[in-house]
Amino acid sequence: MPTFVALKDFIKLGIAQPIIDALEAQGYSTPTPIQEQAIPAALAKSDILGTAQTGTGKTAAFSIPIIQHLSENPSPSKGIKALILTPTRELALQIDESIAAYSINTNLWHAVIFGGVKQGAQVEAIKKGVDIMTATPGRLLDLMQQGHIDLRNITHFVLDEADRMLDMGFINDVKKVIAKLPVKRQTLFFSATMPSEVVKLSNSILVNPVRVSVAPVSTTAEKVTQKMFHVDQKNKKYLLRHLLENKEEEIPSVLVFTRTKHGADKVVKDLVKMKISAQAIHGNKSQNARQTALSNFKNRTTRVLVATDIAARGIDIDELTHVINYEIPNISETYVHRIGRTGRAGNSGVAWSFVDWEEVPFIKDIQKLIQQLIPIEESHPFLPGTKVAEEQDAKPFFRQAEILQNQKAKKKAKSGTLTSNSNFKSKTPNNSQPRSGGNAEPVFQPKPKPQGEPGLIKKKFKPLGSKD
Repeated sequence: MPTFVALKDFIKLGIAQPIIDALEAQGYSTPTPIQEQAIPAALAKSDILGTAQTGTGKTAAFSIPIIQHLSENPSPSKGIKALILTPTRELALQIDESIAAYSINTNLWHAVIFGGVKQGAQVEAIKKGVDIMTATPGRLLDLMQQGHIDLRNITHFVLDEADRMLDMGFINDVKKVIAKLPVKRQTLFFSATMPSEVVKLSNSILVNPVRVSVAPVSTTAEKVTQKMFHVDQKNKKYLLRHLLENKEEEIPSVLVFTRTKHGADKVVKDLVKMKISAQAIHGNKSQNARQTALSNFKNRTTRVLVATDIAARGIDIDELTHVINYEIPNISETYVHRIGRTGRAGNSGVAWSFVDWEEVPFIKDIQKLIQQLIPIEESHPFLPGTKVAEEQDAKPFFRQAEILQNQKAKKKAKSGTLTSNSNFKSKTPNNSQPRSGGNAEPVFQPKPKPQGEPGLIKKKFKPLGSKD
């Protein structure tokens, strides 16, 4: 099929033929909504204020106009012409890879700089000449202070993931960089969310910007199927294995989120013991280790990538079908960013959340933000209060018949049942007082197994707010 037919929608945006050819080579067919809105305005040299979910095609939206401007209007002056500032090393690398693909039919030079590795190779690249530079704030400021980078010739400036810059404490570094930029420039400003501090920053650096938005600030990716599992914290590793074991075809790769670096390492250790390939990616890992883990995950050598929020922001994995919130974030917007790793660019995706009773308030906040209730999976074998009898290798074994029998008994019992709901409803025995008014709700408790007998034993679930 001729290029002008296959990519007619991109051609209508005003994109030059060399870039159209590059897009065709990359398998592009139809622009995303953010690209349709931002590219014509950016080609017209307007400042852009973009609000878009992660995974919507922002990189092409801001990089294609820059490549076209610089290739069609080569400057006789040396030095960096376009600066793209982004919060994480992984995102910086991915943006640079995209620029390499889009600019392959031009004479432009590009480079990426970030911390966590020795600066020698980056300095050498700068000395050879760079037209488009992608950078993280810390390494950029270091090289500026050493005299390796001069921003006086910048004509295009992109601030990407501005809200994450704020979350990571980079806002002052960003302001230092902006202070060194020429006043006369085109600025493209993108953020997944728009808290007040980000709005204030955008107002200070943009001139009559064109506003583009493809989704409300609090909207979750539409094609992501969400579900939550109520489970005690100590049983999350078993639930994870239950969902992944013997399902390699259905779930070939999954991105798992934890709140802490230590938590990520622990999940990897547990999965490896369970014979499921996994690697972690977080700030304590060397850059080489992070890149190796990411590459292994992309080519599916590693099935599970366990990540912290900061490390995972901007990770772009083709056809990633599943994201698991092993621990629920205490910042609701982070949930939106997490599940945005799947369901990208029109593809469908699945997001599962493991919710311990202490995390229920976080889920409530998240549901308010996304303005929808997350469905609950009530039939899994690790409902709250489940005690896992372990063999020496810490591998639990199940008595499925016993579980089904207990479930049937619960349905028939006239007394109340242990119910898994969005509030983790606590139960109070008949002979005690309810926690806060109303009638006490009786508890159905299956008869415990004799001590030493393996299996699953239901124990009374602690009321919310109780102490260990």
